[in-house]
Amino acid sequence: MTASRVLVLNSGSSSVKYQLLDMRDNSRTAAGLVERIGERTSRLKHTPLAAGGGSREWNGPIADHDAALKAVAEELAKDGLGLDSPELAAIGHRVVHGGQTFTRPTVIDDAVLAEIERLIPVAPLHNPANLTGIRTARALRPDLPQVAVFDTAFHTTMPESAARYAIDVETADAHRIRRYGFHGTSHAYVSRATAELLGRAPEEVNVIVLHLGNGASASAVRGGVCVDTSMGLTPLEGLVMGTRSGDTDPAVIFHLARVGKMSIDEIDTLLNKRSGLVGLCGDNDMREIRRRIDEGDARAKLAFDIYVHRLKKYIGAYCAVLGRVDAVAFTAGVGENSAEVRAAAVAGLETLGLAVDDALNAVRGDEPRLISPPDARVAVGVVPTDEELEIAAQTYALVERTN
Repeated sequence: MTASRVLVLNSGSSSVKYQLLDMRDNSRTAAGLVERIGERTSRLKHTPLAAGGGSREWNGPIADHDAALKAVAEELAKDGLGLDSPELAAIGHRVVHGGQTFTRPTVIDDAVLAEIERLIPVAPLHNPANLTGIRTARALRPDLPQVAVFDTAFHTTMPESAARYAIDVETADAHRIRRYGFHGTSHAYVSRATAELLGRAPEEVNVIVLHLGNGASASAVRGGVCVDTSMGLTPLEGLVMGTRSGDTDPAVIFHLARVGKMSIDEIDTLLNKRSGLVGLCGDNDMREIRRRIDEGDARAKLAFDIYVHRLKKYIGAYCAVLGRVDAVAFTAGVGENSAEVRAAAVAGLETLGLAVDDALNAVRGDEPRLISPPDARVAVGVVPTDEELEIAAQTYALVERTN
């Protein structure tokens, strides 16, 4: 294949994030964001990374995703990187939910679009926006291969014992209720990068990946294959997150409805947008929480302790699931940048072979690195995630195979 560039699109309900990558050397040639689509105060920020120039910003009304992608195409064309470029090999789309149907990256056709649409009931906030971006991009370049890369795909290898909830089977199957997991492109990338950091093949390594951002999830990866993950039917289950509660007794919902007289929508908003760290202390920025702790703020300290307690529980659980753990990898915004979270999460787990070296843990950097003592039984690492590169790599590899 002579064309080597892949445009990665991540379409949200009112935004489009994008990156253009050259797969000859995995370099980024451009990146940008369109936000507040549909408002008079829309904003497009474009950075031509390969050209060495500064960012360009445009503010004004952008009516819809069609107008947004056309504006992106115009910005790319200014740098000679337009959608009509013969160097463009494919467009890779992030799609949040692929259900059980999509277990790997998939070339998009009408049947694939119909199935993504059929999955909207289990991803009502994300799949419609993903579909809009796909349809707009296909209209702009109907001749170009376009690939869907699913957040859930990496987790479809979970055994039924991990994927099923213990509820009536017929009811669960009728409504597609099971644990799907999310952040799959990040968990796939980081588990492989961790094996590389250890100088071993992914098939030889058991890794616990901790993706800690505003959304947070953990996964147990055995020999490159996911066997368990913390998020479930939706991204609400699992770890304490910025605004999401994570694991909660389901009866809390019944109690709030019956005693608190809250509607289903109000409870949904509570658990997804007014819980987690922001619900506990009013902040969902870990840097601000740490600042408040340093000033003696008790609510911030309690929020941090609850966050870490849940994290420890999952680390311990996944040590049991995997049996043998070779590495624990911290990634995403909090995982990569908060030495305090990393140290607290591992503290007291020495009997499991886990420890961090304080000096190594305090070092900041953009490269994968180990923060455990040289003689530690289990390696602990900081491994920056790269979901866009993962999507681009999966897209390019599939198009190469197809051609």
